[in-house]
Amino acid sequence: MRLFVVTLFLLGSATAALAQGGKCEVQVNSDKFIADLNGKSGQFVGNVVVSQCDTKIRADQVRITTVNGGADKVTATGNVVVDSPKSGIVTGGNGVYDVTRRVVTMAGNVVLKRGKDVMRGPQLTVNLVTGQATVGGAAATVAGGQPQQPPQRVQAIFSPSSQGQ
Repeated sequence: MRLFVVTLFLLGSATAALAQGGKCEVQVNSDKFIADLNGKSGQFVGNVVVSQCDTKIRADQVRITTVNGGADKVTATGNVVVDSPKSGIVTGGNGVYDVTRRVVTMAGNVVLKRGKDVMRGPQLTVNLVTGQATVGGAAATVAGGQPQQPPQRVQAIFSPSSQGQ
């Protein structure tokens, strides 16, 4: 039962965004936009908010690269927050959406919150095509053959009152 709850918790925000994808326009607001015409990319800087339907992404910076006139990769850095009323809130240091492969990767002290349930880990990867998600621990840091820091482990807290959400 716990595995089922965890799977639903992780996939909620990804599937909600995918299901709404074709129905709503994408809106981006920021303090500044910098275009790189040679590199076929653009960077939104400062208080960036990306909205589609009821899902919002907030970050310090968002870079969008294009291939053949379409978005190829969306990279959000600095205080990344993905907020969906149906799915909860995911925070992390940075996030990358590979549009071609339809894979989302969040890294940097990732925290998932839905109701009173909380899950933490160093990285979250969601494949929007297969619906598979992984919250993974990072390996121990090694310097000179000796571990410097213990590996980061995945932590979860599930509250009985929030499992029915």
